[in-house]
Amino acid sequence: MNRFIKVLIVLTALFQSISAQDKPNVLFIVIDDLNDWVGCMKGHPQTKTPNIDKLASQGVLFTNAYCQAPICGPSRASVMTGLMPTTTGNYLQLDDIDIKKANEQSRNAIFLPDYFEQYGYKTMGTGKLFHLGDRAHVFDEYRNDTADLYGPLPAVRFKYDPLWFGKPKGTGTDWAAFPNEDSLMPDVKSADWAVNKLNIKQDKPFFLAVGFVRPHVPWYVPQKWFDQFPLNAIQTPPYLKSDLDDVPLMGQRVADFPSMPTTEWLIEKNQWKETVQAYLACINFVDAQVGKVLDALEKSPYAKNTIVVLWSDNGYHLGEKNRFGKQALWERASKIVMIVKQPGNTIKAACNKPVQLIDIYPTLTDLCGLPANKMNEGHSLLPLIKNPFTTNWNHMAITAYGKGNVAVTSSRFRLIQYEDHSLELYDMVNDPNEWNNLAADKKYKSIIQKLQKQIPVNQANLAPDSKYGINEYFKSLSK
Repeated sequence: MNRFIKVLIVLTALFQSISAQDKPNVLFIVIDDLNDWVGCMKGHPQTKTPNIDKLASQGVLFTNAYCQAPICGPSRASVMTGLMPTTTGNYLQLDDIDIKKANEQSRNAIFLPDYFEQYGYKTMGTGKLFHLGDRAHVFDEYRNDTADLYGPLPAVRFKYDPLWFGKPKGTGTDWAAFPNEDSLMPDVKSADWAVNKLNIKQDKPFFLAVGFVRPHVPWYVPQKWFDQFPLNAIQTPPYLKSDLDDVPLMGQRVADFPSMPTTEWLIEKNQWKETVQAYLACINFVDAQVGKVLDALEKSPYAKNTIVVLWSDNGYHLGEKNRFGKQALWERASKIVMIVKQPGNTIKAACNKPVQLIDIYPTLTDLCGLPANKMNEGHSLLPLIKNPFTTNWNHMAITAYGKGNVAVTSSRFRLIQYEDHSLELYDMVNDPNEWNNLAADKKYKSIIQKLQKQIPVNQANLAPDSKYGINEYFKSLSK
C-alpha cells in the first residue's frame, strides 16, 4: 500500500470519527401496554406520572398517536423495521427471530438499531425492546436478563387465573401488591443499567434503548405504589353495558380474548376498582423508573446532545366494551403515548395531528442527520416538531389486526373495516368512547369513502410464524 493511500485512509477515519462525535445521541424509551392514562394526556383523572409529564412539557407530545398493531410483538416489529404489518404480514404475536422470515419485504428490512450502527452509532439496550427483549441480537450491547422479564412471580396467583374457570391459557393477568421490594423488579434493573451507561464516557454517538415492562400484566408492584391510590376513591372508566350491540359480529370475533376477565365478571366479584388501582400503581411505578433515567441524562455530559423519544407499544382496555386487554381495533387498544424531545428545541407543545409509531424510524434518521431509509413506510414528524400546529399534515394513522382488519384514524373520525367488509365509524370528537357506530348512517357515506382510500389495497398474508392460539378466529387463519 503506497503512502498516499495510507494517508487517505487515516484522514477518512479521522473525518468519520469527528463526524460521528457531532451526531446527536438517542435515548429510546419503550413502555409496555401503557394507554393514555398519563397526566399530560388526561386519560384518567387520578393517574400520577410526573416524570413523563415533565418530558412532555420539554418537547412535543403527540396526543393522537397510534400503534400499527394492537399487540406488542407486531407493534414493536413495525417500529423496528419501519414497515406496516400489512406489508410484512406480521399481524400477530411472533418471536423476535421470526420477524424477517415473513416475506421478501421483511427480509430486506434493516432494523432501526442496525441502521444507526451503519452510521457510526453504538447501540445499547435493556429490557423489553422487541417482544422478547433482543432475541434477534440487534444491539451491540444488550443487558440479557429476560428470563424473568415479567417477574418476579408468586407460586400461586392472587386474584385471577383463567384456568380457575376452565378458560384457555394465554394471559398472566393478575393483580396484587407484590413483591416487597422495588429492587426485585426487572424494570428497576433496566433503569439502573441505563443510568450507569449515561454515567460513563461513550466514545461514539449512542442509541440507548430502555424497555420497561409495567404496566403489562401481571399488575404486580410493591405496596407503596398501591398506597398512592386509595381504593375507596378509585374512579373506573366509562362503561356502557349495551356497547357491543351495534358492533358487527366480525368485530366481536376479532376482539375476542376468552382468557381475560370481563367487566361484568369484575363487577360481580367487586374487583373492577382493584384492577384499575393496580394498573394505576404500575403506571406510577414505571414513571418513577423513567424519571431515574431522565434525571441521569440531565446530569450527564450528554444532556445537550441527546434526542429523547418515549413511546408505548399499544393501548389497553380497562373495562371499556366489557373487556380487559389490547388485541382490538378500537381506540382504547391502539392509542398510545409518544413524546419527542429534541436537544435545544424551543418548541414545546402538544400536537393533535394523527401520527403513528411507524413514524419514529424516519423521524430519528431525520433528527440525527442520517440518510433516509427508503424502505420506511412512515413519515418523518420533523415538520410537526418544528410546527406542531401546522395545517400541512394530510396523513392518517393505520392500525391492522390480521389481513383485512384495519382501522383508519383521522383528526376527527375513526373507521374500522373488517375482513368481511363490515364497518364501524365513530366521531371521536363527539363520541370519544366509541359508543355510537355511525357506519349505517347514509350521511356519513362520503366520510367513510374518504377514509377507506387510506386502507392498503394489497395486504400481505399472515406471516407463517405468527402465533396466537387464544382467539378462535385467528386460530382458524393460522392452521
